[in-house]
Amino acid sequence: MEFDWNNPPFNASNALNLKDIEESFEDPFAIRLLPDSARFSAQARFINIGMSSRGAGVFSVYRTNGKILRIIHARPFESEERFFYRRKVTQSLGPES
Repeated sequence: MEFDWNNPPFNASNALNLKDIEESFEDPFAIRLLPDSARFSAQARFINIGMSSRGAGVFSVYRTNGKILRIIHARPFESEERFFYRRKVTQSLGPES
């Protein structure tokens, strides 16, 4: 997958960099959602909730044409997103033996 980083419509913060954002899409436990909202009906926008290899939680809103991803907004996890992500990972891995 290729990312379009030409003139990103957001500023990368000290907490996140472009590598963190890209790696969050490679997370095998990443959660991708299509918001059910009229606001997003004109141009499909998706949400990715994933972790970078250094453990940074990344919440991203993006659009894609199937080949190139354009990040519209990215920020670190908030506490609710971290909880949601961890719950999904636990469900995927199953109960510990």
